Amino acid sequence: MRDIHILDVSLRDGSHSMKHQYSEQQVRDIARGLNQAGVEYFEVAHGDGLGGSSLQYGLSAVDELKLIEAAANECTDSKVAVLLIPGIGIKDDLKNAVNAGAKMARVATHVTEADISAQHIAYSRELGLKTAGFLMMAHMAPTSVIVEQAKLFESYGAEIVYVTDSAGYLLPDQVTERIRALKENIGCEIGFHAHNNMSLAMANSLAAIEAGATYIDGSLRALGAGSGNTQTEVLVAVLQRMGIQTGVDLYNIIDVANDIVAPILPRPQEISGSSLIMGYAGVYSSFLLHTEKASKQFGVDERDILVELGRRKTVGGQEDLIYEVAQSLRK
Repeated sequence: MRDIHILDVSLRDGSHSMKHQYSEQQVRDIARGLNQAGVEYFEVAHGDGLGGSSLQYGLSAVDELKLIEAAANECTDSKVAVLLIPGIGIKDDLKNAVNAGAKMARVATHVTEADISAQHIAYSRELGLKTAGFLMMAHMAPTSVIVEQAKLFESYGAEIVYVTDSAGYLLPDQVTERIRALKENIGCEIGFHAHNNMSLAMANSLAAIEAGATYIDGSLRALGAGSGNTQTEVLVAVLQRMGIQTGVDLYNIIDVANDIVAPILPRPQEISGSSLIMGYAGVYSSFLLHTEKASKQFGVDERDILVELGRRKTVGGQEDLIYEVAQSLRK
């Protein structure tokens, strides 16, 4: 019996921090550990979803379908989820992911663009996948708009709608307001995906649960873009203290985090000056590594780049603007 469904994103959101260089063996080891710990769903894909391996978003070391198949082969109970952003991934990517062993798809759009997802959500349901709509950059729209967009997802066939704090910008009361409004206005289940750029991922996840969310994302050792996500093993411990059932074994999930994930972390998942400013300015968390590169290339402060990106209200897919901003700041 699970009161809350934890979905681990270490093998997808964590791909950003890993510069999309996961090996098949690393994916197998983490997948096996998550399965043994009793995690119901975990996501496997390029950081920008199916089809994301490219010069713009970063080339994967191993084809994502091979990684999905490897992860699925390690599962006896856990189920592999995938992320698809329309325009980066296409419907055929969903079919290929199913053939590789995926059981769940999350179709992600900008918070005001749910209308581009209709065919992808419908096709995901047709393929028999557990299907979610994923509203990214949820801080960039008022609650009334989020409700409208969630209703679109639900009308297309989404079984879950996620509020996604892609920048780690939201405060707990803002999370509560958004989740509560969805709870009052849609019939499907509600999920929440946090980033920890302002050290609020856990607080925001708990606020989402209190307001009615039943699907919560986390990553082992907070391995994700920016300063990472709600830390899966810590979330399990906190919810266990609260008497909330997740179906995840606490000791096992700690072992996966410490023994398998910790040794491969490319850098500590701490809140650095740049990732803090990313949350403060409301900038897409996957921009962090691109910003670091642009800062070195043009000799300007990362924080200045991020503040300007926030002022321009940039969104995922506008990575080219990072370098344009850096160049303009140098001038």
